[in-house]
Amino acid sequence: MTTSGGEPVPSINDATLADIATNGIWDGAGLSPSPAVLAVARALLAALQGEAVGDLPDELAGEVGDVRRRASVGLPRIQSGDVSLSAFSIRLNDGEPHPVVILPAGWNPYGWLPFMYSYISLALRGYHVLAYTPRGLGIPGWLSTSEGFVDVAGPKDWADGSKVIDYALDQFAPSGVGFLGESYGSGISQLVAAHDEANRVDAVVALSTWGNLATSLYDNGTRHLNAAELLMNFTGGEPEDKFDPATYQLFRGFLDGADPDEVVIWGTERSPETYVDLTNGHGTPTFISNTWHESLFPARSMVETFSRLQVPKRLNMWIGDHGAPEGAGLAGLVSGVPFPGLREPMQEAYAWLDHHLLGVANEVPSWAEVNNQVMFTYQTAPVLGGSNRITVPARREPSPSWGDVTTDSEAWYLTGTGGTGDGALTEKPASGWTRDFTAGALTAATAMDEIMKTGQKEWFGNPKGYSLAKFERPQLLVWSTEPLNGQDGVARRIRGTAAVRLALRSTADAATLVAYLFDVAPDGTARIITHEPFTASGLTKGTDHALDWQLQPAAYDLPTGHRLALVVNSRDQLYGFTGTDGSTSTISSPSGGEARLELPLG
Repeated sequence: MTTSGGEPVPSINDATLADIATNGIWDGAGLSPSPAVLAVARALLAALQGEAVGDLPDELAGEVGDVRRRASVGLPRIQSGDVSLSAFSIRLNDGEPHPVVILPAGWNPYGWLPFMYSYISLALRGYHVLAYTPRGLGIPGWLSTSEGFVDVAGPKDWADGSKVIDYALDQFAPSGVGFLGESYGSGISQLVAAHDEANRVDAVVALSTWGNLATSLYDNGTRHLNAAELLMNFTGGEPEDKFDPATYQLFRGFLDGADPDEVVIWGTERSPETYVDLTNGHGTPTFISNTWHESLFPARSMVETFSRLQVPKRLNMWIGDHGAPEGAGLAGLVSGVPFPGLREPMQEAYAWLDHHLLGVANEVPSWAEVNNQVMFTYQTAPVLGGSNRITVPARREPSPSWGDVTTDSEAWYLTGTGGTGDGALTEKPASGWTRDFTAGALTAATAMDEIMKTGQKEWFGNPKGYSLAKFERPQLLVWSTEPLNGQDGVARRIRGTAAVRLALRSTADAATLVAYLFDVAPDGTARIITHEPFTASGLTKGTDHALDWQLQPAAYDLPTGHRLALVVNSRDQLYGFTGTDGSTSTISSPSGGEARLELPLG
């Protein structure tokens, strides 16, 4: 295979696969997969088509050979109205009935191409495979590019999905139909299953998915600008060419500060949460896999959507960020993985399909509804280059439901300044104090260095480190507990969704606050547990306004001897800032509504 520019198919070796297995799939700009992912994908496609690709690693060569002996590979175009969708297919040729797994591609310039390895894996498990690029995505001229404008998981994408099912039924006569999607493809998978009037989808696997697209872009009065910019800029072409004029103007206006109401309406229409009743009516078994530090589709609304499902369901929550846990398994994970547990995210996704589509009598019926990986409970060893390698995987905790994850809570009350200049978190309410900071500046207290990539490092055993002493006190406020004690080396088992309550007064008529919860070690180094912004508009200058908001959910063991720290600033690179640079934000704690941190425990 060559690209549209005539470039040769890359040669891949064990080092290429090791790159994916040790560094993950995100190494390019924005939402682009890494060069290693693309090299493996292009080599596998060429090999499946019988082209000379040099020496594949032995294990991959064997798998490609097995698929070529058992199946036919195709590159069909599927017509949906006036739009032609690019697709890739593997049809098993043994004459026996097999289910088909349909895979809408994620949001990237290469459409269905990057995860060729997963198509081989599915075929070898006994599935026909039909992957396709949703309308509008892809680099012009590439075979994996689909026609039309990007609909962002809207009604045209739902209709396209049903057309793809029609094609699969005609071409494969399958014994069942499943959908598996990562990122953008995961939302489309849920929405197609909900809207297919003939209820032809027998199971869904949704990896790094969303529950509510509207709140993924705009929540607590705050624009998630980094996520919106990525969506606009990584479709494979210029935004004005990839979106219809109305959608382009909607995005452009949102980024430029226009009234977000239209985006909320538009995003709500594209949200699986909106159609939970349809999903429940269809009874579609739904498997969801997400991460605690998800930067594109924050976990809280997805958890809320999952809790409303009344179907066979499973939720896996992992350390890391968007696509990190499942990435290697989708892109090219062979034997000799660099750390134990790396295979689990995709093994469990495939087990879900095997049970519901192949009828395999596996462990799926006995699974708990929820399985949470507890942040940073892995054990690591140093490797060359200064990073760490996981030697013992992080602990996972099954729960009968999301509601059972949190079994208790405790309140930590914010105080005025102490001898250090910072405030304290205490067990008794403290009122009558005020503390202020200067708004508008980015600070060292930030959710992540790079969207997706910081969390990917977490998944591989290298969480971002912070120093509490380096947080810029003129631009933020800090409150912390004394060192905490507990049993078995754990001072607090944080499980669920924390919440913050405080009063805000600003010299501007609007103000953004970002709350971060940190684990602080005895040496002052810190790790982030969770965070969430809140923007208050229409403020009356000089007047206190009561604010109360939830942070993102977490499963975190605070070690004995460590402190909890709550940090509040005004700006994070992930979000839009509303207010006035240089204005003063004053936090206070009125009597009867004392400022506090509500900590969930389990």
